[in-house]
Amino acid sequence: MAAINWSCREFRELTLHELYSLLQLRTDVFVIEQNCVYQDMDDNDQVAMHVIGARDGELLCYARILPPSIKYKTPSIGRVITHQTLRQNGYGKQLMGKALDYCRQYWPTEPITISAQQRLQKFYSELGFVTESAPYLEDGIPHIQMRYESLPS
Repeated sequence: MAAINWSCREFRELTLHELYSLLQLRTDVFVIEQNCVYQDMDDNDQVAMHVIGARDGELLCYARILPPSIKYKTPSIGRVITHQTLRQNGYGKQLMGKALDYCRQYWPTEPITISAQQRLQKFYSELGFVTESAPYLEDGIPHIQMRYESLPS
């Protein structure tokens, strides 16, 4: 099996195929699989960095990085997805590692904030994120705010 090719691109650098694929994957997971009807396209994609993991032109992993002052005062990572058929194989950790690397590249001393689904608290804790809030509902799903203190690489 070929390795995953990783890239991080601004919105204007995405091809139409990549944009369609990432919106389709986000809808498949966040709307259909999680049975959560919400508007995924929130006008933040245009200012975001898009972390893409693909193999042979197929999108397998994706995350969105927002600059400071868009969602939080700090940079944030969200819309974290691993294709359903690839879960439990370490690709989510690879994806988050790449997203954290890109955050360090653009904002080397800034902490990183996420709004994590509460059921994934252990996953993010193992990556170095610390819980900062009590659980709250976001689109009907329990979430917690977590923070990663960025260290220069």
